[in-house]
Amino acid sequence: MTSTLYPATSLYTESSPNPNSMKFVVNFPLAPEGLSFDYADASEALINGKNSPLVVALFGFDFVKRVFIASNFITVTKDDETEWEDVLVELKQYIKAYFNEQKPVFAQQTIDDNTTKLEADSPTVQKIKSVLDQYIRPAVESDGGAISFHSFDDENGTVKVLLQGSCSGCPSSTLTLKAGIENLLTRLVPEVKQVEAEGV
Repeated sequence: MTSTLYPATSLYTESSPNPNSMKFVVNFPLAPEGLSFDYADASEALINGKNSPLVVALFGFDFVKRVFIASNFITVTKDDETEWEDVLVELKQYIKAYFNEQKPVFAQQTIDDNTTKLEADSPTVQKIKSVLDQYIRPAVESDGGAISFHSFDDENGTVKVLLQGSCSGCPSSTLTLKAGIENLLTRLVPEVKQVEAEGV
């Protein structure tokens, strides 16, 4: 029995602050609400909890160096040597055909594993996550990236966040982190004293 995973695919691209990253936006959700998946190479798309046939396929293009999936978009980061105008049409057509053929983004186990990860958060962590979700994530996603909560040290008031997608390796991400995210979090959550990024 076959079922339709996606409606007729509408796909457009958006540039991001990182010149090597391009955002491919579709008209349906790709990842469960609040979840994002970052891949630095094809092997990461084969491990439990991140298994993605789409990502494996995208790394089949020689110029693809990183793939990030969240909400209703895929951010593809290319190598320095390739120009977007040389590969964009082909990549866009490939992604659209992939969805039109009703191929899955993730293995079902990936979705199941990630949607059942519930943790008991302290009231402070709940407030931090709420600020990230409501005020910060939409802006970061509009640039083709994502931000997620990593940890909070209540002794020194340090929040650690993960910056992914086009934010990985982007020169402006550090500025964004300090000027925007830290200012907002310290103002709205008094327990927070500073914000640091993991993995940038």
